[in-house]
Amino acid sequence: MSVLEGIRVLDFGRYIAGPCCATLLGDFGAEVIRVEKVDGSEDRFTAPITEDGEGCLFLQLARNKQSLTLNPMKPEGREVLARLVATADVVLANLPFETLEAMGLDYQSLKAIKEDIISVTPSAFGSTGPYAAKVGFDGIGQAMSGNMHLTGHADQPMKSWAPYVDFTTAILMAFGTMMALRERDKSGRGQQVEGSLLGSALWVGNAFLMEQAALGIDRVASHNRSQGGGPADTFATKDGWVLVHVVGRPLFERWARLMGEQHWLEDPRFEGDQDRGDNGALLSQRMTAWCAERSTAEVLAAMEEARIPAAQVYSPQDALDDVHVNAVGYFQESDYPGLKGPAPVADTPVKLSATPGGIQRRAPTLGEHTDGVLEALGYSAAEIGALREKRVV
Repeated sequence: MSVLEGIRVLDFGRYIAGPCCATLLGDFGAEVIRVEKVDGSEDRFTAPITEDGEGCLFLQLARNKQSLTLNPMKPEGREVLARLVATADVVLANLPFETLEAMGLDYQSLKAIKEDIISVTPSAFGSTGPYAAKVGFDGIGQAMSGNMHLTGHADQPMKSWAPYVDFTTAILMAFGTMMALRERDKSGRGQQVEGSLLGSALWVGNAFLMEQAALGIDRVASHNRSQGGGPADTFATKDGWVLVHVVGRPLFERWARLMGEQHWLEDPRFEGDQDRGDNGALLSQRMTAWCAERSTAEVLAAMEEARIPAAQVYSPQDALDDVHVNAVGYFQESDYPGLKGPAPVADTPVKLSATPGGIQRRAPTLGEHTDGVLEALGYSAAEIGALREKRVV
């Protein structure tokens, strides 16, 4: 039996933070119904890879979900919504708060239908404060948290290509949802679960903000070189790039001996991690010269022998081809209508020994389960046909 079997989630999420939260719940057995626009929601078509334009992000985040099309702004759509909510345990929607109210998806409206409902509402800035009405995506959180300022170069901040703020928010919202379900098990009470992109980004970068508040250092970006230890940087080899990360005295001792720089072990400039971070340019310079004389394979072999963390900087294709990635099975090959071949969809990254989660079925085509969901709510075939004619579903 799956951990969340018997839990029904209505997923009104868009793009990443909302849908990914629902994906994690679905991976562990929750019944997730993705509710989207009659013509398909925008995130279905982000980074298209199929003949019909469905995107890779959708194929990843809509697995284990059913697809229901619905326009809750129409009276008949509001009736469908009410019937749906009455059957649900969790309603998830990362939409602007005024939009939630207009659609009847705000917590008070949902609670009026089902007293113990759990409402999950990730947003850009949260529901209170001067920015509550503002909209935003992952990059906004990166920019406003200070994290982007510390990434890239001193004269040009750089956003992470991977949307870590969105995915972090999704994980935190899934965590919050599980806490709310646990509380409901104990007390019978539902509640609202909130989170924000900015809050997630500030949480991830909190240590650097504390340092700034305490010491007023005013750090600027130093490309890939760490400012809190060293050598920790990317280095060019004869045939590629590697990342080497030395932190802590034992690792530094092994690195210094490998470099033939044992005298640095007595040098006060390199005494502690922060000292090595402050003088990291010198350490990176030494490592740069050493790596330039060797191939990537030679560098990695030497680092492994010295038990120093290091890795080749992979291209996306390199990551797909990696022997460990394939041996462990991080991806599950998934077919989808209109896709030329199976897509490598990342399997659930959390492993439970007794009640594991995983991908049970591919992402749904648009409205694939609309008839079945409506029939289960008591709608007849004729009524469903009428709803389609009015473009309610």
